[in-house]
Amino acid sequence: MHLLPRAASGSPDFLEKQESDGRRCDSAQFLKERNCKKVYEPTPSTLPMKNNELNHDLKNVVQLKPQSLRAELRLGVPQDFEVEFRRAEGYPIDLYYLMDLSYSMKDDLEMIKSLGQDILNTLLKHTKTVRIGFGSFVDKVKLPYVSQVKAKRNNPCPTRTDTCQPAFTFRNILNLTSDAEKFKKEVSKQKISGNLDSPEAGLDAIMQAAVCEEIGWGNETRILVYTSDDTFHMAGDGRLAGIFTPHDGKCHLKSDSYDGTLFDYPSVGQLSQVLQDNNIQLIFAVTENIFPAYQALSALIPQSVVGVLKNDSSNVVQLISEAYGNLSSTLLLEHNIRVPGLNVSYQSHCGGSTSSAWQHRGECTGIRDQKVSFTVRLNASECLSEPKVFEIQVKGINERLKVNVTTKCDCDCDQKEYNSKYCSGNGTLECGVCRCNEGYLGKRCQCDSTSDTAMRTFCRSNNSSQECSGRGLCECGECVCTKTFSGQYCECDDSSCSRLNGVICNDKGMCKCGKCQCEKNYTGPDCECHNITVGCPLRYGKLCSGHGECTCNYCTCNHGFLGNDCAEISNPCQNYLPCLACTLSGNCTNECDSVRVSPKESFHVLGCRYNSISYDVGLDHEGKVLITYAELPRSVDKTKVIIGSSVSGIIFIGILIIIIYKILLELYDRREYNNFLRAQENTKWEGGNNPLYKGATTTVLNPLHSQDN
Repeated sequence: MHLLPRAASGSPDFLEKQESDGRRCDSAQFLKERNCKKVYEPTPSTLPMKNNELNHDLKNVVQLKPQSLRAELRLGVPQDFEVEFRRAEGYPIDLYYLMDLSYSMKDDLEMIKSLGQDILNTLLKHTKTVRIGFGSFVDKVKLPYVSQVKAKRNNPCPTRTDTCQPAFTFRNILNLTSDAEKFKKEVSKQKISGNLDSPEAGLDAIMQAAVCEEIGWGNETRILVYTSDDTFHMAGDGRLAGIFTPHDGKCHLKSDSYDGTLFDYPSVGQLSQVLQDNNIQLIFAVTENIFPAYQALSALIPQSVVGVLKNDSSNVVQLISEAYGNLSSTLLLEHNIRVPGLNVSYQSHCGGSTSSAWQHRGECTGIRDQKVSFTVRLNASECLSEPKVFEIQVKGINERLKVNVTTKCDCDCDQKEYNSKYCSGNGTLECGVCRCNEGYLGKRCQCDSTSDTAMRTFCRSNNSSQECSGRGLCECGECVCTKTFSGQYCECDDSSCSRLNGVICNDKGMCKCGKCQCEKNYTGPDCECHNITVGCPLRYGKLCSGHGECTCNYCTCNHGFLGNDCAEISNPCQNYLPCLACTLSGNCTNECDSVRVSPKESFHVLGCRYNSISYDVGLDHEGKVLITYAELPRSVDKTKVIIGSSVSGIIFIGILIIIIYKILLELYDRREYNNFLRAQENTKWEGGNNPLYKGATTTVLNPLHSQDN
């Protein structure tokens, strides 16, 4: 909630009869409007307590400025200060390599054994000092995660030809060291392991690697590289194994090994907080098939990135280099705790550009070694009972800005006037308020406290048992209302009026008993509307077509009308059918108030229909509702027309088919007859001897002739 800058009145006669002393505190403008003669308005301030210049010297690195600051705030008055940051060149790096040793990572382990020096050489391009460590994880050694059969516990490999080490939750293999040979030596001793289910105890391992001092984290840039080819167990999964105790977020390493069967898996929120508290930046190097899952996890953990790891981890060196570049190019400035009654917001100035809005944290991307700055705004909404301390830091950097905040809620008034006449000689006048002596009470100490009981009945409304509606104190038979309450029995709340942008009555009126009393030219429940009408169209000689009101410079249409000028009728056919129906029946009462009905000659098909009548609804030249109607054209029996048309069509098509068939048949016969005639004309008869033909020979024998002669 936005509050106005607060000031206080020191005038004795400032308050009205039933107002409490708390009403002396308000905006200076309000106090002056009420003719306050003495306005005390303390000013807020910020004072750097430690403000060392930014320094790149690795013996005395300063990346965040200032380092300590004291702020005195007033309620509702924002106070800004600047924070500068520049990343030191060559800042030392601690990198802890955390590897999944489940069986599917067998080929990856062989690759990592030879990459220790390559990882160091890559990071030495960014800094002069690098240390590297190594840890591994599998899963909790309980069913259903790990087989409890003795042979399988000793050798959890899926095939008998392989030899695996027994499963474990997390082991710290090598503390952070700058010796690459030692890294290679210790990693080369490692053997692959195995478990039953797909998810691993990755979050458990990250938790131990982050909080355990045995790892050897130094005062450097801390990076944890997490490699896996499968998903992870989360809080609640431990119940499958009968583990119900939530993780306590503490280190439980024993002989560099973590059992993990006493506590459930940590939650993502718990892990995120631990990583932030320990300034650890997280790089997820995972295979492509589980990349989306870790991308979603990374979104919940500040200062973490995800990279795609090849199946044999051959690109891990390149991935670490790219991921470190992405992490170092993004700056997140946040405060570590939330102080009740205090709002902290940020505005970022990155690369010559400034964020337009105030945000809950400062953020810059694409930053390397250049200096960036942030404007931090503090705004107190209530008085702090004691100084509050919180810290602002860049995520992943161990330097912090310590901010000590106090609020100025008291005024430095004139000297005290003891036994003041204003206080009936029975009290001390201080800042316009009477501090009564013992035995006296009242705003001016005018009452004897012994008669207080008898006068309390005057502070109860309608024989209520509660004095002053529970919102004030009964003094001398009169209610002195607390805070913003008023009235004879404090029944009115002068802060319950409508608000606009967090300001009561839009700062254009006074709140009286829950209602805004607006200034001249302002209207509305929260005085949000100025009495101008340029935004309301003039149609038919009337604002909003006469069918709406011009409110807040725009048309608020009456029921049944739409549009920015209220000239459109909503659902006209249905809404105005009763008027048409009663007009046609000649029995109208209130259905056609302010509606004109006009018939049209001849037959017409209009937009709306009612029995055999069609009608339209619109506005006439005066902006009044006009209903025009006419009879629909007379219709014929569609069933007979359809049946007659169908039968006629079928007969016509049948006759047409027969005629076409006869024509085609006639054409075919004529063509065949013509072909016959042409064939006859082309026939030629010629005579000739057939060499193969031999004619008949007739032999006549004379019986009288004798051959012997």
